[in-house]
Amino acid sequence: MPLKSSTGAEYARIMSVGGARGSRVVTNDELCTMIDSTDEWITQRTGIKERRWVADGEDAETLGLEASRKAIERAGLQPADVDAVIVATISHFMQTPALAAILAKDLGLPAPAAFDISAACAGFCYGVSLAESMVRTGSARHVLVLGVEVLSSYTDTTDRSTAFLFSDGAGAVIVGPSDVPAIGPTVWGSKPEAHEVIEVDDWRGVEPGAGGPYIHMEGREVFKWATTAIVEKAVETLEASGLTADELDCFIPHQANNRITDSMLRHLKLPEDVVVARDIIQMGNSSAASVPLAMEALLESGQAKSGDSALIIGFGAGLVFAGQTVILP
Repeated sequence: MPLKSSTGAEYARIMSVGGARGSRVVTNDELCTMIDSTDEWITQRTGIKERRWVADGEDAETLGLEASRKAIERAGLQPADVDAVIVATISHFMQTPALAAILAKDLGLPAPAAFDISAACAGFCYGVSLAESMVRTGSARHVLVLGVEVLSSYTDTTDRSTAFLFSDGAGAVIVGPSDVPAIGPTVWGSKPEAHEVIEVDDWRGVEPGAGGPYIHMEGREVFKWATTAIVEKAVETLEASGLTADELDCFIPHQANNRITDSMLRHLKLPEDVVVARDIIQMGNSSAASVPLAMEALLESGQAKSGDSALIIGFGAGLVFAGQTVILP
């Protein structure tokens, strides 16, 4: 007798989105008391005016819990309806157990599949791809996908090249069944020979009491990669969806740098009426959380609406990337 194969919904969709941000607002002026820089220089180079850091009592677990609860409620579900949890993070405070399992307990989920993935700033889009496959193959019906980071814990506030970039936040979505295509094909990959371009200190080399581990980045190399290879992948992602630039409603790239976003816009040749996420201005770079947080911000501000099409793409340490065209919840 041949093995049976599981089958699920013909299509999958993002049903809801929820976010949470560190409650401490850190302006460029405040940051410039820590490093030799200016508000004007930071704004010109990145677009960032302020970022969110966690306050006392906040961490990846509390931010992730808040965002996840919002996503579950907005999807019209009960916790028991969620049968899988995927957490994308590089800043969970424990190597094991997975933050996904901890949050499953916090949320009161009965017995979901629960695991973390480490794909840095592309992690959320990786998670969406996995969740879509799980729904369509029948291994899960409703999947919670969470991108969460507390990067202030890994930020060297004396490093003029990185101190102003990173932030703390969480963005969650529920991926579930759909009657029509609502998550396009995933375009993803890596440049493994450049894995040292963005990295966190090896724990084995960190001296007790010396601070760290910290994030280090070769900014010029990252910018060059993002404005060449990733721009091409953004174009490829849109083409894979079957939509044209004229049919796209929103563009939600990883919030890494406004100049990178501008370069993508030029190559995509998007019409002026396409809504472009600029959450980086108030949020900075929250890595795996940046795409869902920017998605939530566009919907809550009314700049985007449910049913709009959106090109999402994440890219970062690895170097890795992933993107899809989706229908907004």
